[in-house]
Amino acid sequence: MSTVDVATAPPSGSGNRRRGDWRVTGHGIRTVTRLELRQRVRSTRWKVALVVWFVVVGAITALTTGALRSLAGSAADAPDLGPLIFGIVVFFVLFLGLLVAPTLSASAINGDRNAGTLATLQATLLSPAEIVLGKLLAAWTAALAFLVVSVPFIVWALAAGGVAVLSLVTTLLVLAAVLLVVCAVGLGFSALVTKTSGAAVLTYLTIGALTVLGPVLFGLSAPLVSGQADVRVWTVPSNWDGDTDDPSVCEWQTQRQEVWHSERTWWLLAPNPFVVVADVQPLPDDAESVARAYEPSPLALLQYGVRYVRTGASDEADYCTGNFTRWDHRGREIFRPDSPVAEVEPSQNPVWPWGLGFQFLLGAGAVVIAVNRLRIPTRHLPQGTRVA
Repeated sequence: MSTVDVATAPPSGSGNRRRGDWRVTGHGIRTVTRLELRQRVRSTRWKVALVVWFVVVGAITALTTGALRSLAGSAADAPDLGPLIFGIVVFFVLFLGLLVAPTLSASAINGDRNAGTLATLQATLLSPAEIVLGKLLAAWTAALAFLVVSVPFIVWALAAGGVAVLSLVTTLLVLAAVLLVVCAVGLGFSALVTKTSGAAVLTYLTIGALTVLGPVLFGLSAPLVSGQADVRVWTVPSNWDGDTDDPSVCEWQTQRQEVWHSERTWWLLAPNPFVVVADVQPLPDDAESVARAYEPSPLALLQYGVRYVRTGASDEADYCTGNFTRWDHRGREIFRPDSPVAEVEPSQNPVWPWGLGFQFLLGAGAVVIAVNRLRIPTRHLPQGTRVA
């Protein structure tokens, strides 16, 4: 049986000095991390979970690729399937990660406490911060193992074309960061709640709030940030009867309209993990690339949607050009008159740093709570809590 040294000698002259709760050493973190990972490696359930994850993600990728290629056919003007496959697989991996990551850390502290092994660690020279950070690093490493298993299927989308290598790199980095936050939140609840099932449920509720509550509040707040405003409108005259194809009949008018100032509430969408992952994609600069972003790509559609929300409403509108635009029998635009109204462009200011920053603050708060709960001597313990 392999052993790990957790009772290293203290520095000279510090034998009677009370150790700091936030004293952190690389040796202490590595010690706890190795202990945790060795338990997981010996666990059959963790290995089975990795195999199931590989099979499920592989099946979804294969089914998505086959279905999309069947629908697209062999038409010469068929769009690249890479962005669509890439977006679906990335969102599916993120969804599964949000489901699996809480189970990797929600029992890290209360599970050891119930088994009577936590007190053994607390009785060593390891500080509470080293115990918490070591368990967090172990849980994150286990979560990254699931992400690594998914990498071949995410890379598969590159072979379909239309996806930049930079998108792959940024996506993997942000996915890893989101999993770290989820593991930290689970660890915080593991220190607060006695039951492992209760910690997992609270972690799921917190992640669900980030994913669902923000968009719901964003939608419900729309009436609160809407109001009447004067808008310059490029439109046809009121007496126009549609008997001419000459767009020169259009004129400027000032109309009183209801305007939604979404630029005031865009931040409600920022903490959403799916928004963070989508918004980190490289944003094209030219108009042609912007137009291509509306091709079926979940990541691009979500990114542009959030960026347009942050831009807010324009003080000008074009209600004329559409009356004189012509399309062929295949639905392709063949004529569009020039418009004096500048198109609303998505904001160049990224949303993901705000969302990821909020998530990191949430994770840091959970770590602080966990460290404080592991301080010894403990003043209060829930009834029925096992110490050793």
